[in-house]
Amino acid sequence: MTLKYIRLSIVSTLIVAGLASCRVGRNYQRPTLALPAQYNDTVATASADSSIATLEWKQFFTDTTLQGLIGRALSGNYDLQLAIKRIETAQAYLKQAKLGWLPTVNLQAAASTSIPSKNSLNGTSLNTFLGTEHIEDYSLNAGLSWEIDVWGKIKRRKEAALASYLGTFEGMHAVQTGLVADIANSYYNLLMLDAQLEIAKSNVSLSDTIVQMIRLQKTAGETTELAVQQAVAQRQTAALLIPQLEQAKVIEQNTLRILAGELPGTVAYNTTLITTPLRELMPAGVPAALLSNRPDVKEQEMALVAANAEVGVAQASMYPALNITATGGVNAFKASDWFTLPASLFGMVAGSLTQPVFQRGQLKTNLEVAKIQREEAVIRFRQIALNAIGEVSNSLVRLDKLKEQQVIASDQVTTLALATSQARMLFRSGMANYLDVITAQSRSLQASLTQADITRQQLSASVELYRSLGGGWK
Repeated sequence: MTLKYIRLSIVSTLIVAGLASCRVGRNYQRPTLALPAQYNDTVATASADSSIATLEWKQFFTDTTLQGLIGRALSGNYDLQLAIKRIETAQAYLKQAKLGWLPTVNLQAAASTSIPSKNSLNGTSLNTFLGTEHIEDYSLNAGLSWEIDVWGKIKRRKEAALASYLGTFEGMHAVQTGLVADIANSYYNLLMLDAQLEIAKSNVSLSDTIVQMIRLQKTAGETTELAVQQAVAQRQTAALLIPQLEQAKVIEQNTLRILAGELPGTVAYNTTLITTPLRELMPAGVPAALLSNRPDVKEQEMALVAANAEVGVAQASMYPALNITATGGVNAFKASDWFTLPASLFGMVAGSLTQPVFQRGQLKTNLEVAKIQREEAVIRFRQIALNAIGEVSNSLVRLDKLKEQQVIASDQVTTLALATSQARMLFRSGMANYLDVITAQSRSLQASLTQADITRQQLSASVELYRSLGGGWK
């Protein structure tokens, strides 16, 4: 009869398991997003299947020195290492969630001795019928408990764990895209500082010549000491830039080393700002591609998937839970009979249906909070997608306008260099005063420094476009 009941329990379990189609919670669907067809009406973008985001970072950055710096950073950067650890943590939770389908099994071994009072009923009975003053009990048993996933609670937990795991991967990719962009920008800053340092040194040499020329004019009685002082002050202005730029260079090199997970120090390179090529073709594709290219957007979508699954978990927790339990093993009141089979064998199989009735509103609150958190995740997903589109649009406009600025800045440098040369010649011939020379030299210095900065901005804008499109993690 016992075997018959066991069979009936197993059949009942299989029938209930077949009701798994009655799962609560809705399957994930991506929220609607209002995406434009193009990033900017005034900026020409490429077709939908063309975007620099699809390029690997080694293809986008062709400078071998920069490639080496990025490669070292990808293996040594601490933020990236922490992101990898977060992946490992999420992977452990995912493995745990996958085992949620399996029953729990506990093994227990116990031995006990009970000595009742001699004046008690138990003590008197033991002495009368068994001829002993104590009773022993030896037990070895295994207990099994299995929750049937009727409402899909375990499945939803697995969905949430999987989404969180995939989200950590995208989080790592987002860290990498930011790191690649930071390394490139810092490297281009270093090249700009080199260029500006050369400009400052060249300007100091030119100032020396002008100071000597004005001193000769003063000796000849053609100008005053004030003119000499003004020329010396202009030289000092240019000279002051040199230690400032040298300081900035050391700090920038330290930044590059720290980003790579290395101790502060010098960085070996032989590239110059002038020889660094600017990309002419920068296809951006269409905004819809951001949803699959940008890691931070995909990370937030995975967070939304997890939040949606948690709503299913909270909802399923309000329905009855079906558990199958079984216990079996050997039991005897004498150690010598402990493993005497089959006499010492015992077993029990049971099924239970537990319906939460009064939990002080906890389950209802959990469901309400899970729904609110899902709505928050939808808002964050839409927000980060909107910000991503804005970043790309801004980068495209910046590239377009910086190209115009570079043309003007280049013409200005040429114009002011010629003006400085003519002012010196006119001063020698007495057709211009010392202020004309100093003013022309000061403006020429500033124009050259500005041109170097605009070149750096162009390089940084291309890096920012690459990052904002989702490039750099491949």
